Amino acid sequence: MVIKHYADVKPNAYADVPEGVEMREMITERDGAPRFAMRVFDVKPGAGTPLHTHEWEHEVYILKGTGKVRTENGDTPFAPGDSVYIAPNEKHCFIADPTAPVQFICVIPAKNQCRL
Repeated sequence: MVIKHYADVKPNAYADVPEGVEMREMITERDGAPRFAMRVFDVKPGAGTPLHTHEWEHEVYILKGTGKVRTENGDTPFAPGDSVYIAPNEKHCFIADPTAPVQFICVIPAKNQCRL
C-alpha cells in the first residue's frame, strides 16, 4: 500500500503549457501501480491546459472551482463534484473561470503517463 498527501508531492509544470497549470503525479507505476496513473491538476484562474488529443481515454473528477471543458463540439461548463470522460482521440482542454482556481483529479492508463 502507498499513501501520499497532496502537499508532499512536488508539482510539475508541462513544457510549452501556459503558466498557471501544475500537475502532481499522486500514484504512478513508480509506486507499483501497473495499470493506472492518478494525477491532481491545479489550474489558476483564467488559465487552461492546451487543446490537445491523445490515443488513450481519461477520467476527470472536479474537486474545486468552475470552468469549462473545450472540445471540437464547443464548451461545456463544469463545477465541483462533476466527472468528465474524455474519449480516446477527443480533442480537449480544461479552462478555469477567471474568478477562482480549479483543481481536478485525472486518471489515465499508466503506460501513457503525462504526455500531452
